[in-house]
Amino acid sequence: MAFKKQYLKSKAVCKVTFKLPKEQAHDADYVRLLGDFNEWDILCAPMKKLKNGDFTATVSLDKDSQYQFKYLLDDKAWENDWEADAYILSPLFSADNSVIKV
Repeated sequence: MAFKKQYLKSKAVCKVTFKLPKEQAHDADYVRLLGDFNEWDILCAPMKKLKNGDFTATVSLDKDSQYQFKYLLDDKAWENDWEADAYILSPLFSADNSVIKV
């Protein structure tokens, strides 16, 4: 599972835990989660590396919305989420962005 959605009854948000598996991280030392939800700001997006080599980050997102995102490996290579809800062409590059719908 690439991400886990936890809907909060008391708030209009969904806590999403993103997980980039070790196999998809390609031996990266660090990974950043960038997307619409953090204005693609590289400083807001570090993911935690787990002992098994996976990377994880939890973000609160507004319900009934969709967000584009990607993973940035070692500030060099972009990676999509293999289990995204959808993919959409990036407005900046000729590549797809991952989409999560909450």
